[in-house]
Amino acid sequence: MSKLKKALEKAKETRGEENEAVVQAEQARPSTSLSQIEKEMERPQEEIKPTYRQTKVININQEYLRKNKIVSLFYQDETADQIRILRSQVLEKLKESGGNSILISSPNAGEGKTILAINLAFSIAQEVSRTTLLVDADLRKPFIHRYLGFEAEQGLSQYLLGEAELPDLLINPGIEKLTILPGGKPLPSSTELLGAPRMQSLVKELKGRYSDRYIIYDTTSLLTRADPIVFSHHIDGIILIVEAERTSNKDLQRTMELLKDRPIVGTLFNKARDVGL
Repeated sequence: MSKLKKALEKAKETRGEENEAVVQAEQARPSTSLSQIEKEMERPQEEIKPTYRQTKVININQEYLRKNKIVSLFYQDETADQIRILRSQVLEKLKESGGNSILISSPNAGEGKTILAINLAFSIAQEVSRTTLLVDADLRKPFIHRYLGFEAEQGLSQYLLGEAELPDLLINPGIEKLTILPGGKPLPSSTELLGAPRMQSLVKELKGRYSDRYIIYDTTSLLTRADPIVFSHHIDGIILIVEAERTSNKDLQRTMELLKDRPIVGTLFNKARDVGL
C-alpha cells in the first residue's frame, strides 16, 4: 500500500472517530440540560403580588374563528358538541383530583394541540359558573393570538424576562369569563424560563387566586422540545393529542415514556376522516 493511500485511510478513520464523538455529545446534551433545569426548579420561589387592573378587551371576528376551526361558540357545529363532551370529561377528572390546571400537548408539531386548547378554553368559559385563563406557553412559536386574529407583541415571555407586569399582558377576547395570556415574542431559551422559579411562582398565583378558575396551557410538542416535560411538574392534568394517520405507534410509545408518572387525564384522537379539529 502506498504512503498516500495509507494517509487517506488514516484521515478517514480519524473523521469517523470525530463524528462519533459529536453524536455522543449531542445525545448527552438533553439529559444534562434537564438536570440543570431541575436543580434550578429547587431554588426558592419568589412571591408574586400582582395588582390586577382592568383587562384589555378586544373584539374577535367570529367568521375568522370559524375559518380557523375555533368552533366552540357555534352551537350548531357538530365538532362543538364533541368539545362539550370533552369539556365535561376533563372537568370531572379535575374535580376528582382537586386540580384546576391542564396542559395540552402532542408528540409532534402540527397535530392540533393549539386549536384544541383554544376550543376547550372557549367551551369551559361558556359554563355559567366557570372562568378560564388560556396561557400560550409555547414560547418558541406562540400561535394562539394568530388563530384569534390579534397582535401580541408582549406576553408570557416578556413577563418571565422581567420586562412586563402580568396585568398589562392579559386580554379578554370579548367573551365573558375568558382571559388570555399570549406568549409574546418567541424565545429560543424557553425551556430554562419555563422551569425557572419565576414561572413556578406564576403558576402558583394563577392556580390559587380564584377557586372557580381553570387554567389551560398550550405548549410545544413533546418529541421536539423539553418544554412540556419540564412544565408538566406544575400541572394537575395533561391532555395528549394524537393525529390520525400521522402519529406513529413509535412516537406515541416514546411520548408515553416521557410522560411516565405524569397526570395524563386523556388522549384525544384528532383529524380522523369523518370528524376532527
